[in-house]
Amino acid sequence: MTVISCALLAIAVFVTDLLIKNHIEKTRTEGERETVCGGRLLLHKYHNRGAFLNAGERKRGLVAMLSLGLTLGATVLFLATFTFRGSALLKYGLALLLGGAYSNTYDRLIRKYVVDYVSFPVKNKKIRNIVFNISDFCIMIGALLIVLGSAD
Repeated sequence: MTVISCALLAIAVFVTDLLIKNHIEKTRTEGERETVCGGRLLLHKYHNRGAFLNAGERKRGLVAMLSLGLTLGATVLFLATFTFRGSALLKYGLALLLGGAYSNTYDRLIRKYVVDYVSFPVKNKKIRNIVFNISDFCIMIGALLIVLGSAD
């Protein structure tokens, strides 16, 4: 495993999510929902003006700067992991987390909101109303891999 393979993973997450967000922005109107994947997912456009679950939406500048700071800190940690032998889970987890973090931070700095576009059609309305993007999933999976990889 090389720095390049992990960097490519982070770039792939960033670019994939950015392309999907751009497509959603151009082709969807906010509030319009479409069931996809055999009814397992709801596709729609949602502008998240805060952080997770819209936390801090009234302090968007602070959320954007915090997002940028945490992303830069994670980048330093990511680069530091390659100076010593370590767990592949840790390195790939950091790559996934960084790809997602860069995508959402880019949105916060450039668009002034994060484009979310997928939710789950479950009976519980509170859970059904939570809207995600690929970056969110990569951040969660990356964090889990980091924890598992740190235990080695």
